[in-house]
Amino acid sequence: TDAGKSYIKAMGNRQGPHLLAVELIATRLAHWFQLSVLDHAVIMIDSEVDEIPFLRGGSAASGPAFVTRAIQGHSWGGSPDELKPLINPGEVSRLVVFDSWVRNCDRYPPDLTDRKPNYDNVLLEELTGDEAGKLRLIAMDHTHCFGCGRDLDTRVNQIDRVKDDRVYGLFPGFVPWIERSEIEAAIADLSMLDKELVHEVVHDLPAEWDVSPAAQVALVDLICRRAVFLNEYLLEAVGQVCWPDRQSETKGE
Repeated sequence: TDAGKSYIKAMGNRQGPHLLAVELIATRLAHWFQLSVLDHAVIMIDSEVDEIPFLRGGSAASGPAFVTRAIQGHSWGGSPDELKPLINPGEVSRLVVFDSWVRNCDRYPPDLTDRKPNYDNVLLEELTGDEAGKLRLIAMDHTHCFGCGRDLDTRVNQIDRVKDDRVYGLFPGFVPWIERSEIEAAIADLSMLDKELVHEVVHDLPAEWDVSPAAQVALVDLICRRAVFLNEYLLEAVGQVCWPDRQSETKGE
């Protein structure tokens, strides 16, 4: 692109245009949630001029596409020690809260019988200059938030999704880096979520991505109600995995 090398998710992909909408919405929410995200934008593709082949066959179709700026980095291998050079270790805890909020099944799913962990979705940016040798955790690839890859429709805010009390994104290698204070702070930030902001993010979608107004209303409802519901269960649920010896203390407070 005119801004350098980028990764693109375009119309004409096998999973349909709704994954582009989910990616844009979740990335904007992650940015609001104070997670490090890739520089991103929506750009127009003209397939008669821009011949962009997909990795698994086919080519990008004309229309708006989601694009992120390429950075120097690598996927996490799963070891806790590999996270020692992080300049943002607090975002490990915050990422688990975020994935649970948006029900992101494509990092570390809550049920390993349904999906396998996806370590490729934990990106570690390799820093340079004065921070050479350091890493930054990046929240990226959110196409399977909210409905785990399903199209967005009026069922997205069904009660079983709003009241889903499982933990998402909690890799075993993350456990040593999870801090109770960080989980509490992230949940507290969710309590400050402004419905008008969510409405603006969800409804600011290209018409070509074909998300109906009714589906957008249902998605706003899901996002806002889950932000409230996490306060009811998440700290204890994470604690059962990360600090089980302190659970009795937690319940007694």
